[in-house]
Amino acid sequence: MKTAFVGKGGSGKTTLSSLFVRHLATTGSPVVAVDADINQHLGTALGLTDAQARRLPAMGEHLGLIKDHLRGSNPRIASAETMIKTTPPGEGSRLLRVREDNPVYEACARPVELDGGTVRLMVTGPFTEADLGVACYHSKTGAVELCLNHLVDTRDEYVVVDMTAGSDSFASGMFTRFDMTFLVAEPTRKGVSVYRQYKEYARDFGVTLKVVGNKVQGQDDIDFLRSEVGDDLLLTFGHSDFVRAMEKGRTPRFEELEDENRRALGALRAAVDATYEQRDWERYTQQMVHFHLKNARSWGNERTGADLAAQVDTAFVLREAATATA
Repeated sequence: MKTAFVGKGGSGKTTLSSLFVRHLATTGSPVVAVDADINQHLGTALGLTDAQARRLPAMGEHLGLIKDHLRGSNPRIASAETMIKTTPPGEGSRLLRVREDNPVYEACARPVELDGGTVRLMVTGPFTEADLGVACYHSKTGAVELCLNHLVDTRDEYVVVDMTAGSDSFASGMFTRFDMTFLVAEPTRKGVSVYRQYKEYARDFGVTLKVVGNKVQGQDDIDFLRSEVGDDLLLTFGHSDFVRAMEKGRTPRFEELEDENRRALGALRAAVDATYEQRDWERYTQQMVHFHLKNARSWGNERTGADLAAQVDTAFVLREAATATA
């Protein structure tokens, strides 16, 4: 089950992403956690030191390997160089699964030991000195989008992505790659402004969106959020001494999290799990193709010198029963 955490900068989405990952780990569920934010903080929120977080391999630096692996023997893709972030899978493509070992995980994922379990952590990587002033951050997240396009996940498997802040997620089609999107909002006008943008942009794509109120101090804050986002408000998080300790660089045991907030994380998982029966793999595949053709026309054909529309395998539908090439 693929889950995204979005929200404005400072809303607490990385904190809630990490808490959700830790909650899943305590249940023994297989989890791949991905930091796709321009500010790379998910690793430290999961308890890594700053030095350990800096040593995490950047997905963007392994983009060639990722393309080579995912291309497989797909005859519609002439070379890895003609693959772009939106390239969809087809017959012969290699697919990724949450539980397997593969060259992509070997190069880009690192195990993180948490209370009761181990999760795989992947990061897009921060801006480098060479990127400053010349690179778009969405070129970094392209590796994440390409992997999500080729990912086959099932019930009780989880991919949790800490997305880039604000409405920047809509600069690519990645916002449609998730079973559930949690928008973390503070009880302020600025806090709900990103919700309105996200709701409007996502309206035509069947995005399942729920709001998680954060930094809530009382009933007045809850009433404010309810008046602004209506039934999209799923639940709220209040003050947490556990989170305060995390933010100071300490790593309390997960069992020390307040009961109320533990129950809230359980409710987040239940909301994600409930989307399983509504999965529509045909629509999911069609959306991949839609954004691929859009990017091909906009810049991809010119940049690669190829007709990227020819990469689309019209007979292929990504689904749980799909098989990968050897």
